[in-house]
Amino acid sequence: MIDLFWTMPSYMVFFIAAALALFTKGHLRSLIMVATPIISGLFLWQTGQGDAVAVSAQLLDYELLPFRTDKLSLLFGYLFNIAAFMAIIFSLHIRDTYQHVSGLIYAGSALGAVFAGDYITLFAFLEIMAVSSAFLIWARGTEKAIASGMRYLIIQVISGLLLLAGALFAVHETGTLALSELSLESVSGLLIFCAIGIKAAFPLVHNWVTDAYPEATPTGSVFLCIFTTKTAVYLLARSFPGEEVLIYVGVIMACFPIFYAVIENDLRRVLAYSMINQIGFMVVGIGIGTELAINGAVATAFNHVIYKGLLFMSMGAVLHVTGRINGSDLGGLYKSMPKTTIFCIIGAASISAFPLFSGFVSKAMIMTAVIYEGYDWIWLALLFAAAGVFHHAGIKIPYFAFYAHDSGLRTSEAPKNMLVAMAIAAAFCIGVGCYPYILYGLLPYETDYTAYDTTHVLTQMQLLCFSALAFVWLNLRGFYPPELRSTNLDVEWIYRKFMPCSIRCGIALLKPAYCGVIKLACTAFEFSIIRTLVRNHGPESALTRTWPIGSMVLWVAILLSIYLILNFFM
Repeated sequence: MIDLFWTMPSYMVFFIAAALALFTKGHLRSLIMVATPIISGLFLWQTGQGDAVAVSAQLLDYELLPFRTDKLSLLFGYLFNIAAFMAIIFSLHIRDTYQHVSGLIYAGSALGAVFAGDYITLFAFLEIMAVSSAFLIWARGTEKAIASGMRYLIIQVISGLLLLAGALFAVHETGTLALSELSLESVSGLLIFCAIGIKAAFPLVHNWVTDAYPEATPTGSVFLCIFTTKTAVYLLARSFPGEEVLIYVGVIMACFPIFYAVIENDLRRVLAYSMINQIGFMVVGIGIGTELAINGAVATAFNHVIYKGLLFMSMGAVLHVTGRINGSDLGGLYKSMPKTTIFCIIGAASISAFPLFSGFVSKAMIMTAVIYEGYDWIWLALLFAAAGVFHHAGIKIPYFAFYAHDSGLRTSEAPKNMLVAMAIAAAFCIGVGCYPYILYGLLPYETDYTAYDTTHVLTQMQLLCFSALAFVWLNLRGFYPPELRSTNLDVEWIYRKFMPCSIRCGIALLKPAYCGVIKLACTAFEFSIIRTLVRNHGPESALTRTWPIGSMVLWVAILLSIYLILNFFM
């Protein structure tokens, strides 16, 4: 019985906690929420101590695997539990059942998607993720948040439908629902690739990230930055390792967001663009497909969740205490929020891959794998992207939020629970950077990679120094894009503005013709009804015209005779 208890899927703990959170309040609910990822982590740790586990169920003639583990899924399971623990602590100051329950369900369904062994289970958990995460956007309550959340949900549902269609084709092609490596030469592989690509924020379908994440609540954006895109990275590593097209998709993802991030005023939107940039590195690693590259992509995903979560937490804290998030409205906050400033700088150093910080020990694995496989120009493009990361996330975020000009804002430090969550994330950023072999031991493949070799350290320090000098020079000369109150147009403008406007204009143009057709149809219908009434009920119709008395007597006699005969025989 005890063994059966410990093999219960760890994600069930989150769903049970979500149900309990509906009926509890105050400190009891906070205790349940904090304990949830700890208990789930213990379940997962107990599962990971033995051989791979697979729990099966039967659906008609097909076998479902609602819980399946291996080294890849276990790593993401540990990561999601750690990240959920930090996000839950960060959200304890709010007394919003709406957000608490949604956050727990969102985290639990993300874990469920990671451990799903078949497409039906995966589809179910991804759809739960889509709906529960949308509530974290709607919870802010603004008109923009509600509209953005609706667009977000529509895009996520489209992704789910593509996945379901791909799963049906996969069953037809292979006769099984089990997750496996796929090829883009098959219909199922192409559909599932598109579905995962939407969730991974591939170019041209990336704007659900930059549209929705900045509109979520301060705590909701922390949950959002953790789960959806990293689940997509996991699914790419599971289904499409070594698919060369991912190399080119990834390098585009790594490079183009830089140009948007440096001109963006909303600092949470800067982080959203930065997220796409970082996912690009992971996608390149998965596309390379070697053991070193996959390890690098997975390690980068692990570190990215922590340091990106730290940056979103620091900006969430700023938004919480000031009510502002635009760089043009901030500045000088280091005087009022010194602890938050320090934590933000640690996150910035980590995402910029400074030595002794977590980003340094993982991103270099991808760069090394790219060079080993002979993709020289890809390496140069990623080098440019790495320099851009330092500009928009490593410098811009802390500089414009806490330094730059003095905005005159004087406020209190962030709430204690926010500071504790940021401190935990900062400790991970430094701990993994100083002791990377702990993370390396969890990776899917054995590795003897050494991050701290002389060449790598010197190359990275030169890149960072020249990047910093470029920022200072551009800023002093007035060439660096200033923080302006403006709206930057991206692909989402097509479905956010152009398509609705086109539909309204089309309706306005076609309305006269439509009304004419309807009027003509109504006239024809009315004429048909009148003609039918006249034929059946007019003066010459069978029902109303005059009949001779003799004929009527004859018909009465015939009917009476029939009645008497029937009555006699019955």
